[in-house]
Amino acid sequence: MERQVPMNRLIELREVVFVIQSQKISYHAQRAEQKRGNIFHQAQTLNQGAPDVVFLHELSAYDGDWGILPALPRLAEDYCQSSLWVFFLEEETVINLARLLQVLARFGAGREWFLGRALHDDDATIIHHYAFSEEPDTFAYPDFIAGWALSCVLVKRLASYMKYEPPKSDFTIDLKHEIALYIWEEAHGPALMPVHQFCSDLHGSPSTEHCASTVNTYLPSCGSPVEREDIFVAVKTCQKFHSDRVPVVKKTWAKDAMSLEYYSDLSDPTIPTTDLGVANTEKGHCAKTFAILSRFAQGGVTRAPWLLLVDDDTLISLPRLRQLLRCYDPREAVGIVWCSAEWPSQGSCPVAAAVPVQMLQMTWCWGGVSADWAFQSYTAHSFTRPVLTTTPKSSCYARAPFLSTSTGTSTLLLSTSSGCWTPGSHFIIS
Repeated sequence: MERQVPMNRLIELREVVFVIQSQKISYHAQRAEQKRGNIFHQAQTLNQGAPDVVFLHELSAYDGDWGILPALPRLAEDYCQSSLWVFFLEEETVINLARLLQVLARFGAGREWFLGRALHDDDATIIHHYAFSEEPDTFAYPDFIAGWALSCVLVKRLASYMKYEPPKSDFTIDLKHEIALYIWEEAHGPALMPVHQFCSDLHGSPSTEHCASTVNTYLPSCGSPVEREDIFVAVKTCQKFHSDRVPVVKKTWAKDAMSLEYYSDLSDPTIPTTDLGVANTEKGHCAKTFAILSRFAQGGVTRAPWLLLVDDDTLISLPRLRQLLRCYDPREAVGIVWCSAEWPSQGSCPVAAAVPVQMLQMTWCWGGVSADWAFQSYTAHSFTRPVLTTTPKSSCYARAPFLSTSTGTSTLLLSTSSGCWTPGSHFIIS
């Protein structure tokens, strides 16, 4: 029998389950622990008991829990029998528990609710399969980094529904959009209810006094930067960009690289470029990328522990990247990717450790690799908060607002939200 909860009844912390969209990688597991500690500290100041705080990567042995929907049956069974709400947050989400409880109290938890900061597409886009192409701005989906919530009534029904009607595809490009679409279209659930107290503004800024959630982004300091020789840079280019894009790379960030090679469809000794024997194509760049990964993994070019695979239209700060990489152990299977300030899966500048690159050799062109099987991923997004429409990792998203920018089309995405490398993308990061 469902619990009948009156509208505007004060919600207690024990009735909210907090799910941190966490990752196994040691650095991110530590950040999730810090986030849980902060929640417990706030609970103590409110004179309430510690609520349930769940790490998504520890919820079960199933690696696909990062996709949220596969985790709902476990959340329904283990937590929603005694709780009213499930609140999802990321490592960078800063929550004010007192305000959050006030917000949730406005919605009767005896109903199906899907709450979040609403994002809309201005134009139909390929990463959303041109959904709502006639009026793309009519469909709202949640900004994960601002936090989002499902009433347990909805979680339990979704969990039951998924037993008979699982998602039509296990291939994910933009997780937050696909979750919203599944709830509304396939499961016939509620549309996203916009909550203006769920904010993606920077924590502490004057505009956040009303916010129950904000965002904290910063350049992590984990010690001295990795050495310059620890990064091997592979720049993807093609003949038609040898005279305009490549010179810009050489005049700017390439000066900070110790080891760098340009890979093209034509050998040009004036640059110089290496011809991998892969013809240039307007779309479907899988073969060229795979050739670079294979070359790196064979160890004949470099013994550097990190590979930076980047397009010729990307500007990146290598000193800041070296600082960021100190937070990671290259002996772990870790991939790092930066995504668009406009679209989380529209481009990349990935850094992959040697071990996962070797593992990817066998699976690269076969439709993608599970993010938890072959590698763990860290997704960094733009610091340009007003235009950010991502969550971030990006399911398991984080922020590195200080690394790169792009002016054109990228060809590779190591996506934590999809668990795959997806070609044909664009990214803008500042």
